[in-house]
Amino acid sequence: MTEAREAFLAGERPEDVALFLADSYVSDDRLAEYGDAVEGGVLIVIDGERGRNAFKAATGTGAMEFARLAMEHEGIIDDDLAGGTCPDELEDGDHDTQFVFAFAEEQNEEVGGIYAEGDVVHAYAQCTCGTAYSDRWAVQD
Repeated sequence: MTEAREAFLAGERPEDVALFLADSYVSDDRLAEYGDAVEGGVLIVIDGERGRNAFKAATGTGAMEFARLAMEHEGIIDDDLAGGTCPDELEDGDHDTQFVFAFAEEQNEEVGGIYAEGDVVHAYAQCTCGTAYSDRWAVQD
């Protein structure tokens, strides 16, 4: 695991975003040069602006547009950001994660709830069945 990915998952890079792109979704071997090859794809940690642009280039959708859509369905995204569990997986069809977009938000005790517990990772995923879903969690020491 690269230092950038490890720091992002620890909530230490709130200015960056993380992108997971499944091999079945994007077949560009050059992507591994920019991130970590993980089971089923590549995970890239990149500064926020470049990451949002890369997300749009790879998916054809704006990152924040996608996040708003994904927030309509809660699912489970793996804490390593390299997959998840679609909330519609009990329905017929394939349910593999195509891509994940994530960012971290620093702890904010004034907001309360999960934000008072520590830094929070917000993650948004797209399933092969067409469902976009979201998850978030407080980073644990």
